[in-house]
Amino acid sequence: MRFRLQAFGLHLSGSATALSIVLGTFWLGWYRWPGWYLASALHVVGLVVMVDLVLGPTLTLIVANPLKPRAALARDISIIVAVQLIALVYGGVTLWGGRPLYYTFSVDRLELVQASDLKPEDIAVARRENPALAPWWYSRPRWIWAPLPENPEEAKRIAMGTVTGGADVIQMPRYFRAWEQGLPQLRTRLQKIDDLSDFSREEKHTLRTRVLRLGLPPDQADAMVLWGGSRRVLAVFDLKTLEILALLKAD
Repeated sequence: MRFRLQAFGLHLSGSATALSIVLGTFWLGWYRWPGWYLASALHVVGLVVMVDLVLGPTLTLIVANPLKPRAALARDISIIVAVQLIALVYGGVTLWGGRPLYYTFSVDRLELVQASDLKPEDIAVARRENPALAPWWYSRPRWIWAPLPENPEEAKRIAMGTVTGGADVIQMPRYFRAWEQGLPQLRTRLQKIDDLSDFSREEKHTLRTRVLRLGLPPDQADAMVLWGGSRRVLAVFDLKTLEILALLKAD
């Protein structure tokens, strides 16, 4: 039993180290709050953790029989490690493709833009026409303003295309502008928590409670919803500086 436990401990420590390096890199680089929540990253992370920290070391505990020939033991553990590596690569590729790149303000709402939301051709155009705000492989999440283009025909085309399932302006980084430039328009779109139609009555009660706990007034028009797929959080702004004071879950 001692041999099995030693093999289990070595396997667990090695798996934990590899997993910590990979997930830590993604966390520090792209998935800090609220990225992991809005991008639903925990589903992928949970699968990888289950395979690499639970299934892999447990199987090693089972197969690590000291009476088994060393060649057979090495083969069995190699198969287990190969499955773990496949899971780790799958998780890494999925997290890379879904990494948050932008938190955008456009027209009247805040939205998360993930790497998978952007088409290669739109990225290529942005790198030529708007390189400062275009996404690059090393880009980390940025807060930006995504206004409709000044050309009325182009703006109308994008708006109509969005209605019919086409790309929205938040998926066209060539039109992105600095976050600070959009703050005057953002100020006019802020609402009171009770006026936000995207939250239920129970969720609004929860949000009001959390805002109060932070020492902030819950009855002033200083809030906006930040969407990421089907998930959303409440963004609370300082009305003087328009600095984001809090990003709060409603559940």
